[in-house]
Parts: sequence; C-alpha cells; structure tokens
Amino acid sequence: MLTPDERKRYARHLALPEVGDRGQLKLKQSRVLLIGVGGLGSPVALYLAAAGVGHMTLVDGDTVDASNLHRQVVHGVSSIGVSKVESARARLRDVNPLIEVETHATHLTEENAAALVLACDVVVDASDNFATRYLINDACVAANKPVVHASILRFEGQVTVFAPDRGPCYRCLFSEPPAEGLVPSCAEDGVLGVLPGMLGTLQANETLKLLLGIGEPLIGRLLVVDALALTMHELRFAKRLDCPSCGPVRHRVDVPPCPLPSDIVDDARGALLVDVRDAHEFAAGHFEGAVHLPLSELHERLAELGGQEVVLYCKSGARARRGWEVLRRNGFTCVKLLRRGFE
Repeated sequence: MLTPDERKRYARHLALPEVGDRGQLKLKQSRVLLIGVGGLGSPVALYLAAAGVGHMTLVDGDTVDASNLHRQVVHGVSSIGVSKVESARARLRDVNPLIEVETHATHLTEENAAALVLACDVVVDASDNFATRYLINDACVAANKPVVHASILRFEGQVTVFAPDRGPCYRCLFSEPPAEGLVPSCAEDGVLGVLPGMLGTLQANETLKLLLGIGEPLIGRLLVVDALALTMHELRFAKRLDCPSCGPVRHRVDVPPCPLPSDIVDDARGALLVDVRDAHEFAAGHFEGAVHLPLSELHERLAELGGQEVVLYCKSGARARRGWEVLRRNGFTCVKLLRRGFE
C-alpha cells in the first residue's frame, strides 16, 4: 500500500489512469540500475527519483570536476572532487527521501556487471564509452534485461530501447565498436550543455514506460535528436540473425573493459607520464616531466612509448581512459591512469 506521504507526493501520478495506485506501487517496488551519473545520468536520476522508483543503483567511478557542471545538473560546486555517485545520492535523497539509493563508486567491469544487472528490472545506459556500452549489452542479453540507451555529441543525440525478449540489441545496431579515433568524444568535440538534459529526460520517460508497462517503448527504433534544428527523426532497425550477442549462434566479440580501480594511481614515479590533451591545453600548462601525445595522434605514435610503464592523464579522465584502451589493444600491459587531471 502507498503511505499517506506517498499519496500526497505522487498525487499527479495517481490522477493518471495509466498509472494510478497500481502503477505507483510498481514504481515503488522497481529497481533501476543507472550506469553513469554524468550528463545523461543526471536527468535520469533526478526524474526517476522524483517519480518514486523505489530502488536506484548508481554506478560511476569518476569524481565531480568543474568542467562537468555545465551539463551534469545533479552535481554542484560543493561536490567538486567528490565521488559522482555519492554526490548524486545526496541530491536524490533531498529530492525524494522515500526511495533507496545504492552506490558503487567504480566502473562497470566484467567482474561486477552480471551481478549488478541481475539485481535490477531495467538498466539505463548513460555511459560515455564504447567498451561499457558493449559490456552492458552483453550482460543484459544474458540476463534478459531491457536497456534504455542514449548517446550524445556536440548538438546531436540518439536514444533507443534494447529488450532482448522483444527486439534487437545494441550489437544488432552496431555489431562492432568503431575504429579507434573515428568517433570523437565530448571532451574532444564538446557538447551543448542542454543536450544531455533533453536525451536523459527521454531515457527517464522510456524507463518509466517499461516499468509501468504502458505506451510503446522505443524498441527497434532509434530516435535521433538535432538540437540546432530542433528536429527528431526515427530510424527503424531489426534483430540480426547473425548478431554475436543475441543471435542463434552467439559468440563474444572482444571489447576491452573499462579501467579497473587498480589501474588508477596518485603519482607517476618510475613511469612515463603522458598528457593526452590537445596542443593548446598542453601549452597552457601541464604536469612537470609530462610527455605530450595527443589522443588523436596516440595510435600513430605508439613507438615513442617503448616498452616502459605508462601513466596517462587529461583533464577530466575521459580522454585518458580512451588512451588506456588504445594502448591495451596494442599490447601495452603496464598502463595506468593518473587519478587527478590537469586544470
């Protein structure tokens, strides 16, 4: 039963025949796993908490940086340097103290993905890298869990729903990750601050539809949003019989995992410190002793690294993690990330 406090808080939901008491109880009993509490994850977390989703699990290994604040609205100035999941939990508890918020201050890995996915009803993919997206997809196909996915860059974003029992999965749409350097990151090409708010709110909407069992989820439909023209168009895609993840004959396509916490260090003593930021950023200031190898040139300049241990850094950590993936794919085994970026 809903308590008097809950009935008052969710009165506008209860007035909707499609939700009502039965639907609000469904939300109260639901468990959502949110991967990434950044630009996309911020509006997802805020709206699902406000809607009364009873249990939310937040997974993100990053800390809040000043450069996050123009788009990651769940965080504030007082949270700079704080774990994103802890910052978000404090904000969500203020938005709705009637829900439970579980936090994991770590990246999603092959070691923790299966257990986290199995414990939830819906997974929201608000990640910012291909390795995590493929890992989420494979874990959700194995557990038969739906994924609400979105991605953004510059002024454009896309959102869809992958439901293994009802339609295609992420690998049906993108069977393999793009070649390194082909798709830039938001850290490199930028992103309009309001764009993740637009796409994240759509993700929250799709999540609520799945939990409530109402409407027509974006299964097999990719909604592409252009913020400059303010247009939306839909691309339909189907389940692939040769899909390596959800097809009849399944096989793993190796995608390097995200960095484990043990790959993150506080200093680079005894290792080669590499700055992967752009030239103008390096010229404006860098850590003493650092070698400049921009992420965009890293693949072509691997020979300059030799066989020594490497510690990468950038500003927020996103480009350094992509550099980590480049080096690991090319046989470098002693690669670490510097915990702090250069402001």
